[in-house]
Amino acid sequence: MDLTELFRFETDLLQIGAGEPVFKVGDPGDRMYVLMKGEADIVVGNVIVERAAPGALLGELALVDAAPRTATVMAVTDCSLLPIDVKRFRFLVQETPNFALHVMKVIAERLRNMDRRLFEVQGTSA
Repeated sequence: MDLTELFRFETDLLQIGAGEPVFKVGDPGDRMYVLMKGEADIVVGNVIVERAAPGALLGELALVDAAPRTATVMAVTDCSLLPIDVKRFRFLVQETPNFALHVMKVIAERLRNMDRRLFEVQGTSA
């Protein structure tokens, strides 16, 4: 699912400059973001676990479980982001089943990537 295409007509975008945080670990998870333009790093601890490109979801986990942020997201380049609050997230999940499936796929893919990294650090295989 190409989220930049789905939200192409949105005009209420958040602008974050290169080197600035989108959010930090521990921040409240009151919204997620669709990265419309630019690149951002997802950082856990001191490790960059993913470089997000346009179309990426950022902060989706916090909307699913209403817990504080577990990662920091830093803009690598100037970024345009579409904020999606809890109310809109729930509407999108209810009205657009493919959106809900896409969110689940993103969460699963990130979990599998973290599992792979953990196995690499431990010197074992999955």
